[in-house]
Amino acid sequence: MTEQANGGSSEGIVGLDEPKKMTREDWRKKKELEEQRKLGNAPAEVDEEGKDINPHIPQYISSVPWYIDPSKRPTLKHQRPQTESQKQYSAIGEWYKRGVQENTVATKFRKGACENCGAMTHKKKDCLERPRKVGAKFTGTGIAPDEHSQVQLDLDYDGKRDRWNGYDPEEHQRIVEEYAKVDLAKRTLKAQKLQDELASGKLDPTEREHDSEDEDEDKYADDIDMPGQNFDSKRRITVRNLRIREDTAKYLRNLDPNSAYYDPKTRAMRENPYSNTGMNPDEVGYAGDNFARYTGDTITMAQTQLFAWEAYERGSEVHLQADPTKLELLHKSFKVKKEDFKEKQRDGILEKYGGEEHLNAPPRELLLAQTEDYVEYSRHGAVLKGLEKAVARSKYEEDVLINNHTCIWGSYWKDGFWGYKCCHSMVKQSYCTGETGVGLSNTDCVPFEEGLTEPQEEEPPKTLLEMHRDKMMKEKKKKKKKNKKNKKHGSDSSDSEDEEKKKEKLKKALEAEDKRVKHIEAIMQIDERKRPYNSLQEVKAPTEEEMEAFRMKRCRPDDPMASFLGQ
Repeated sequence: MTEQANGGSSEGIVGLDEPKKMTREDWRKKKELEEQRKLGNAPAEVDEEGKDINPHIPQYISSVPWYIDPSKRPTLKHQRPQTESQKQYSAIGEWYKRGVQENTVATKFRKGACENCGAMTHKKKDCLERPRKVGAKFTGTGIAPDEHSQVQLDLDYDGKRDRWNGYDPEEHQRIVEEYAKVDLAKRTLKAQKLQDELASGKLDPTEREHDSEDEDEDKYADDIDMPGQNFDSKRRITVRNLRIREDTAKYLRNLDPNSAYYDPKTRAMRENPYSNTGMNPDEVGYAGDNFARYTGDTITMAQTQLFAWEAYERGSEVHLQADPTKLELLHKSFKVKKEDFKEKQRDGILEKYGGEEHLNAPPRELLLAQTEDYVEYSRHGAVLKGLEKAVARSKYEEDVLINNHTCIWGSYWKDGFWGYKCCHSMVKQSYCTGETGVGLSNTDCVPFEEGLTEPQEEEPPKTLLEMHRDKMMKEKKKKKKKNKKNKKHGSDSSDSEDEEKKKEKLKKALEAEDKRVKHIEAIMQIDERKRPYNSLQEVKAPTEEEMEAFRMKRCRPDDPMASFLGQ
């Protein structure tokens, strides 16, 4: 029973037995074989896939662990990435499908489809079609076809950054075909024009062959890069930037490693090697290749060459090397015509709109004797930052919407008051009522109870000062009557006369203030584009009576009875 049990247990763990111990002779032969393989005298060991194993790889790397499979030969397969653990990415040709499915078009609205166009592949908020007045959900007509069910792409690092991923080469083929058609049409028109000239007798057949060779539209690459210069690219010669041996080498001008960069291949040093020393470029013997490149007639030559290229593109046969005199005269005449055109355009604008006095004004820096332009200098006086116009910034928050408003406070103006344009509310920091508030503010409806009352002419309310003065007048009249009864005085005192004059002046000032307020209210009712100008009125300092009338008629917002003044 014990033997059977032992036999059964050994059969149950087949493949997990430890390898048998090698004899001393086998071990020696194995070591000798390894040495021969390392020396190259014996062929390298081959794994199960037929690949050679480097004899210098240690045994603990090349041998398969005994707990996996002791019968396997040495291999490096277990060291390589395993296929089952590798993440599978999308192929290079896979991309999202474009367009719609033309073969399946629905004829009636389906449940769960887009309410706007009727497609099943998106919802109404994701619909790219123009919003219909009545959606496909209610009309049941004009059902849009479904888009393709897009595949889920799993791109690797390079696939996500590939600029041409998903590009269809047929798109470029269409452009090539389009240009080929345009070229064919040009050739057809040219041939037809030549036939017409030959038929009319304006062109000889001998001149036709000569013109066709010169006016060939197929240009070489060298001719396109530099118009007018026909030279063979195979015979192009470049001259090295040679230097005289007696001159100081450029890289020995300044031994600071942070100075200008010297290119040993082309022997070029573009920047000034003395830039960090604070020396003037005019005083040093060498200020870099750029200094010599942008001095003298170099800039003028470059401008003339640019003008030659632009003139060649516009049909003028001029060349800098072939016709320098003709090109120079043409360039000068072009400059004169350009300046004349600018002067005529400027004079025409000033004559039409005016404002020449603003152009002749002195600079702002001279008027204010200061500027806000930030300039940062180094310790040698060189400009590091600055020379840029400062941007005007506000310390207040802008475009801040509160209380469900879609417009800011001050976007609406009516009857001398500011408000919100979205709801026409004149109360600051109020809650937005939307279109309802706009409709209520535009209606001129009167409450029912107020509409029953007959309109009565109400006297303008008196201020506390007027009420006090009326009371004082009544008391003075009573005193005068008592004094007349007791004593009959023939004349009043000089003080009473002055007070009466002041009262009359104040009364006139109050009437003038009422007229001014009514005039302002009438102007505010007129469209702002039709309002008269007030700049031509004579402006005088207000008198004491006018100031007092303004204080009496002024509406104070902190007055608790201010809301009842107009009733």
